[in-house]
Amino acid sequence: MEKLRILFIEPFFGGSHRDFAEGLIKNSRHQIELFSLPSRFWKWRMRGAALHFSEIIKNPGDYDLLFTSDMMSLSDLKMLWGRDCPPSVVYFHENQLSYPLPEGEKMDYQFGFTDITTGLAADRLIFNSHFHMNSFFTEMPGFIKRMPEYKPLWAVERIRAKSVVIYPGCSFPFRQAAPVKPSAKVVVPVILWNHRWEFDKQPEVFFEALAEADRALKKRGIRVPFNLAILGENFQTRPKAFLKAEKRYGSRILQYGYCKNKADYTGWLSKADITVSTAIQENFGIATVEAIRAGCIPLLPDRLSYPELIPEKFHKDTIYSSDDELVTKLIETLQGLHDNKSAGIQPELAEYFSSCSWEKKAAEYDEMFLSVRESAVRR
Repeated sequence: MEKLRILFIEPFFGGSHRDFAEGLIKNSRHQIELFSLPSRFWKWRMRGAALHFSEIIKNPGDYDLLFTSDMMSLSDLKMLWGRDCPPSVVYFHENQLSYPLPEGEKMDYQFGFTDITTGLAADRLIFNSHFHMNSFFTEMPGFIKRMPEYKPLWAVERIRAKSVVIYPGCSFPFRQAAPVKPSAKVVVPVILWNHRWEFDKQPEVFFEALAEADRALKKRGIRVPFNLAILGENFQTRPKAFLKAEKRYGSRILQYGYCKNKADYTGWLSKADITVSTAIQENFGIATVEAIRAGCIPLLPDRLSYPELIPEKFHKDTIYSSDDELVTKLIETLQGLHDNKSAGIQPELAEYFSSCSWEKKAAEYDEMFLSVRESAVRR
């Protein structure tokens, strides 16, 4: 079985980018050599990383394939290396055409154009969900039409023709079989937040839904207490929504903040019963898939990648279409867990997502790498 020598460049080596790189390298049958930079100053990485790597990697022609993420201008790197640049594959974790902007911030067009020129320079583009790929190509024509003249709309179909979707692998702590929650009723369910503490995950909507559910249950005279495990990374000043939640829920918060130790993180996933997303930006959802695989019941918005990832037969129990419906489903799920009526979908969903393990997904990437290399050799 052919084994390629692959040069992997990751200019933003942190979070999901790091998890992806480490999982692929560990499970691929190919020989992959990683060059990376720390996960900070993302704008400077997109515009400047190519210059850095063009100088420190002296032998690009010795590799069979170049694999990189969207956090670098591939067109710049190919120009600097010239004929020494091997066939290239770009993995789009995110894109700058459809990424939502914080309130008051305007789009900087150069990063959208970096995505486009990178796409044109690549031999193959990989998107991490159909939602992500579709949103990229939906936004691209309108973005190009903002140009005052000489609008390269031809780029849309040229890039689309070499784009594919391959879901990322996940590194699960549960190797053999899906975990099953205890059959006895859950006395105090644990609700999990394991997303970044940033605006695009809408933590204020999550905490307001908790408060509304709490008030509604008390109004009905029903006592269904819950605890919280609030995980996820915080890169800047702690958002107000988390400060208010810390004050409101106090001792009901069993874990507050990022778990640096992977074992601690997966331990909290195993202890949790419900995982909630209120995101307005999520191209795949590794954190959500990890929680489901650990046995959590998901409550997810009817947008982004979530309807694509969750089997349709579970949509009624897990997908919500409004903030009010999130509160309703949260109440129903809490009551169901308390009364031992909601646990039925946990093992089936957990087993379904076992297919996302790196042990199973790496083969898809390996075959794709071979196909790109073979196509380049034939040209």
